[in-house]
Amino acid sequence: MIRGRNIWYSIDWYTVILYLILIVWGLASIYETNFEAESLSNLFRFNTLAGKQLLWIFLSLATAFFVMMLDSRTLIALSYPLYIIFLALLILTLFVAPDIRGSRSWIVLGPLSLQPAEYALFGTVLALSKMIDNYDFNLTKFSCFFRACALILLPAFLILMQKETGIAIVYISLLFILYREGMSSLFLFAAFCAITYFILIVKYASVVWFMTPVGAWIVLTIILLVLAFMVSLYLRQVRFFRMTLLVALITEGIGIVVSRYLYAFNLLYIAWTLLVLALLAAVALYFKTFKRRLWIAVAFAVFSCLFLKSVDYIFTHLLEPYQRTRIEIALGVTDDPKGGGYNVHQAKIAIGSGGFLGKGFLNATQTKLRYIPEQHTDFIFCTIGEAQGFCGTAGVLILFSLLLVRIIQLAERQRLVFGRVYGYSIAAIIFFHLAINIGMVVGIVPVIGIPLPFFSYGGSSLWTFTLLLFTLLCLDASREDILLR
Repeated sequence: MIRGRNIWYSIDWYTVILYLILIVWGLASIYETNFEAESLSNLFRFNTLAGKQLLWIFLSLATAFFVMMLDSRTLIALSYPLYIIFLALLILTLFVAPDIRGSRSWIVLGPLSLQPAEYALFGTVLALSKMIDNYDFNLTKFSCFFRACALILLPAFLILMQKETGIAIVYISLLFILYREGMSSLFLFAAFCAITYFILIVKYASVVWFMTPVGAWIVLTIILLVLAFMVSLYLRQVRFFRMTLLVALITEGIGIVVSRYLYAFNLLYIAWTLLVLALLAAVALYFKTFKRRLWIAVAFAVFSCLFLKSVDYIFTHLLEPYQRTRIEIALGVTDDPKGGGYNVHQAKIAIGSGGFLGKGFLNATQTKLRYIPEQHTDFIFCTIGEAQGFCGTAGVLILFSLLLVRIIQLAERQRLVFGRVYGYSIAAIIFFHLAINIGMVVGIVPVIGIPLPFFSYGGSSLWTFTLLLFTLLCLDASREDILLR
């Protein structure tokens, strides 16, 4: 289980240095969020946030050293057992975890609190890498695709039941790995369309133009054009798309004029009629050409329509009131700077007040006066923006960019499919955390409680990212001789 050769000659020190810079910068930011002028020794007191984070850093470094000492074959062999263990922990958490701010995701062991949902991500990545590494695994086969999706979504569903929406959403980032390994781009396109439909319908839900719900009308028109484009693509000629576009422009243009000057009516009737006619035309073209891929275009349009009709139910009945409020604030539908949008509003003020160079370390007034709740966790980025300004935030983004590029380089040079899939999974997870966390701090995505890797306070988060990263370094250190064993 333990490697006999010297790891210090094989470890990728470039990645280790980036990791150390990030965790030290993160510790300094946490220290600043809870700094008291009369107590400069808070960093070494384990009853303070900075002291606890320092302790977690030492434990994470010890964990990193232990992982590097393991034989990579041991990590590969433990993939499925660890996945099953973490699934069992997620199920156990549903029954034993106390209710903390509406979430039941923390197991309390005396003074220590652990969040299995964070660690389960490590087991899921290992199991996914192991599954795809099988010689008979092919994502073009429906059975293989279904197994991979089930492996990813099962822990996500259990975490969702714990009311941890943010962590559950992170698992979606692993679907991009399936695309890298051969999954059809149609699935990513469908996901992009679903998000677009949802945003348009929610954003323009209250906008009515001449008796027409603008959101639904725009979405129906998009579905019609996408259907026409897919049919033309599969037939390898653009005539169907051009004709559909021309008919849609003329018909809906006449409808707008009539509704504006003669008789106001719901333009959705025209949009639905055009879409049904386009579907019938696509079916007729199939019986004429017998190109099976035309059924993909028809199915895409039908499922898009079903999703369109279900958005209102999803938004109204499945989402919690605070989740609906956060989405509406992010989309600009509502503005509630003293209520649901308070955190984001104050975060923008803090980042904007930092200017180009910032106010200086320990001189951030918004941070000192604690205007922003949870600033040491989900909103740690605004502390950096206020204290170090644009230069500090740009520096953080540059460091993460260098780390992501290096992780991809490590993934590409792996000799086994397992290592490549694992490396890309780590890159996707870190990028997803980075994009969502910074996006919610500046108000362009809803607040969903995702930490900033290596910066946000919390042992579970830091330990998980350390495990993820140093397991990749362990695999990379063994890449030259793993095939010879």
